[in-house]
Amino acid sequence: MRGRAGSGDMATILLVEDDPLQASVRKSILERKFPDVRRVSDAAEALCLVEQPEFARNLCLVVTGHHLSGIGGPAFVAELHTRIPSLPVLVVDDSSEKHSDYPGDSIRFLSRPFRAEELLTLARQMLLQDQQKTA
Repeated sequence: MRGRAGSGDMATILLVEDDPLQASVRKSILERKFPDVRRVSDAAEALCLVEQPEFARNLCLVVTGHHLSGIGGPAFVAELHTRIPSLPVLVVDDSSEKHSDYPGDSIRFLSRPFRAEELLTLARQMLLQDQQKTA
C-alpha cells in the first residue's frame, strides 16, 4: 500500500529523466511545491526503487519523458503499473507523441515546451485526484 499526499506520510514524486539538464530544471521546479522529489536517470533504476516497500509506500506520482533510454516510455509505464496499478504518471512529451501508447486513466500528458507553473499545477491536480480516489 502506498502513502498519500496529506496523509501524514511524506508524498514522494519520482522524476525519471536521463538528460541531466532537463532533470535538474524539472526537479528544481517540482521542489518549489513538493519537498520530496527523487530523480533517477532511467527506467531500470526507477523500477528498482519501486520494489523497495518503504519507497513505494510514499510514492504518489511519477514524472517521466516519453523517450527513455532502454525500455522506452510506454513500456516503462506499463511495467510500473504491473507493480502499482493506480499510480499517477505524468508523461512529458512532444505534441506529436501517440497518447494511445499509454492505456489507463491515471496517465496525463504535458507537451513541451511548458511553463513551470503548468507542471506544478498538473502535478498538484494529479495528487489531489489520487487522494480523492482513495478517500
